[in-house]
Amino acid sequence: MLPPHATADRKLLQTRPYQDVSFLETDAWRSLRILGEFISGFETLARLGPAVTVFGSARTAKDDPMYRAATMLAKGLAEAGFTVITGGGPGIMEAANMGAQQGGGLSVGCTIELPHEQRVNDYTDLSVSFRYFFVRKMMFVKYAQGFVIFPGGFGTLDELFESITLAQTDKIEHFPVVLVGTAYWKGLLDWLHGRVGAEGKIDTSDLGLLRVTDDVDEAVSLMVESRARRASARAGDDQEIDRDEAGTARGWRPES
Repeated sequence: MLPPHATADRKLLQTRPYQDVSFLETDAWRSLRILGEFISGFETLARLGPAVTVFGSARTAKDDPMYRAATMLAKGLAEAGFTVITGGGPGIMEAANMGAQQGGGLSVGCTIELPHEQRVNDYTDLSVSFRYFFVRKMMFVKYAQGFVIFPGGFGTLDELFESITLAQTDKIEHFPVVLVGTAYWKGLLDWLHGRVGAEGKIDTSDLGLLRVTDDVDEAVSLMVESRARRASARAGDDQEIDRDEAGTARGWRPES
C-alpha cells in the first residue's frame, strides 16, 4: 500500500506479488514520462558550456565553514568561466548557487521530487525539476567536466561512489573528482585503502582518481587545468586524455 504522497520514483520501484501484473497498465506508459524528463533535461541543459557539478549536504548551516567554502569555490569557478550545477536545494547547494551568481556565472539547480517538500533555493538562474533520481543523476554527469564534493550524507556519498564507478569503468572521461575537507573524508579513504583495497575488493590505484583538498583555489585550478587538457586534446589528434593526466598522478595517496 503506497502512502498518499508517494513520489514518482517510489511508484515506479514498488514491489508487488509475482501474480500481480497490473503494473503493466501503468509502467509502460510511465516510461513515456521518463523519456519526457530526459528530453526536457537535454533540451534545457545542452547549451550550458563548460560546467562543474557541486555536491554536498542539504543540512549544512549558513554559519558552517563549509557553507562559505562552497560559496567561494563556486564564485571562483564562475569567474573562471564555468557554469555551476547543483541539486538546487538548501545547504551546500544553496551556497554554491549563490557563489556562482556572485562570480557572474550561470547558476543551475536540478531539483528532485521528495516526500517532504524541498523548495528551490533563491540563487538559481536556471532550474530543472525531476521526478526520477536516475534521470537527474544523468544530467549531473552528462553536462559536467568535473565534480566537487563537500561533506554530506547518503545522497552525497551516492554521487561520490557513482562518479568513481563511472570513471573506473571508463563510462565517462576521467575528469577531476575533488573532495573538499580532508578531515571529513580521511576515515572513508583510509578504510577504502586499508580494508577494501587490502582485501582486493578494489584496485587501490583507482583511489588516485580522487583529489582531496582544503583549498578551494586548488579545486578551481584542477578544473581549469582539466579543461585546458581537454581543449588541447580536441585541437590535436583527438586522442583520449591519458588517465594519469586526468587525476591519477595527482590523486589521493595513503599517508606514509
